[in-house]
Amino acid sequence: MVVNSGPSQRHSAEAAHAASEVIELLEVLWERGREAASPAPVSASQLRVLYTLDRDEGINLRTLSETLGSAPSSVSRLCDRLQAVGFVERAPSPASRRELELRLTGRGRTYLRDLRDLREEALATAMAAMSPSARKALAEGLRGFRAAVEETLPRRREAGAGGGVRSA
Repeated sequence: MVVNSGPSQRHSAEAAHAASEVIELLEVLWERGREAASPAPVSASQLRVLYTLDRDEGINLRTLSETLGSAPSSVSRLCDRLQAVGFVERAPSPASRRELELRLTGRGRTYLRDLRDLREEALATAMAAMSPSARKALAEGLRGFRAAVEETLPRRREAGAGGGVRSA
């Protein structure tokens, strides 16, 4: 069977390639921000833990592992390291004596705030160099991209629920 690769598929592929290039540039900017935000920068995996705890404060290790799609033992080690640098704390759960809740400490919140400020500043500088019409088109495109990602993520999780656990 021959698949007709029409203009729509070609434009999608071109857009995906352009997005990939932008993501690589963002990774460079993000890394600079992470290094500048703290004398002891965290790894990308540890940063994913911090972002998740910022969104879902008080979750337990099992839920965090499921959210990250990682093995509980890997996530536990990440939390150990984050606790050692003072970014995460474990506290007894009021719902169950057998569970611990994970929370960001004040230092962890400060780290994330500083990191986000540095990253937003870098993005604002780059966007200030864009024309107003290019900024408007970018904002519209990013809203559409976010909506599409949010639409597809739940289905990917359901499809991977059979054991797509990876190490963090």
